[in-house]
Amino acid sequence: MHIPAPSHATASRAQQIRDDLDQSRRRGPLQHIRIPPCPELLAQLQQALAAPEPDLDLVARIAASDVAMAATLLRIANGPLFKPVGLPCTTVGQAMNRIGLRESVAVMTGFLAQHAIPVNAPQLARFWQRSTKRAIAMATLARELPGLSPDLAHGFGLFLHVGMPVLLQSVRGYAGTMVEAAARIDRPYIATENANHRTDHAVVGALVVRVWNLPAPLTTAIRLHHDFAALGHGDIEPEIHTLVAAGLIAEYLMRRHEGLPEDADWAGHHPAAMDWLQIGWDELSHWEEAVVAQFDAGSA
Repeated sequence: MHIPAPSHATASRAQQIRDDLDQSRRRGPLQHIRIPPCPELLAQLQQALAAPEPDLDLVARIAASDVAMAATLLRIANGPLFKPVGLPCTTVGQAMNRIGLRESVAVMTGFLAQHAIPVNAPQLARFWQRSTKRAIAMATLARELPGLSPDLAHGFGLFLHVGMPVLLQSVRGYAGTMVEAAARIDRPYIATENANHRTDHAVVGALVVRVWNLPAPLTTAIRLHHDFAALGHGDIEPEIHTLVAAGLIAEYLMRRHEGLPEDADWAGHHPAAMDWLQIGWDELSHWEEAVVAQFDAGSA
């Protein structure tokens, strides 16, 4: 990865994005967007993890406080992904010990987000399933990218397109916009969103993670995840570029796994993403093997 020298502009670009979001929410096109409140358990989880030494007992109590979430952890811990031996887990604590803290937190975050922002529209069929799949791909890629936190990468994959269901619930006519944007080949998806609604899912997704007080780099990365022209610019933190570039790779690998054709973003911008990550096709093939192994293990 190319690492430009840090500069004052790096911090100011992220701050500018946050300021623009706040101003647009007060007086601009975002003021009518209904952002679901952050789930209380997710806020508690973030607080527990923010301590220098995370309170593992508190994390376990948060997990156990929701019966369905606890059942999800137990199902995963006793499932084929972790190839359990011996007696099955019967408590949340046992499940978390078997799964590990990082994976447990990822499962809990996905569970709480999915229930806070339910998606029932046909235009977003399998939204949370695909978001979870993208998060798994991102976390897997992060292990191949020194310096990129798998936790941050997972969050980026999970929340990348969260602006879409929020727009669908908030903006009249957005369902039709999704159909139009997907069909048009003369301009990017977000250009159609902006033409019809004066905002787009990248902006709204960034606002969601900001309102939910999720890690600050997610706000910037999600805001810029379609702005591939900015890839490599010195006024943006290298970590943000890496998230955006890896996100394009993850989406490409997901589509290949699902038998879907390449999308316009990949066709137009994969050379820049691969150049930033300093990988070639052989390395990408190796990454694909690792990601597909995780996909297949999760669906076993």
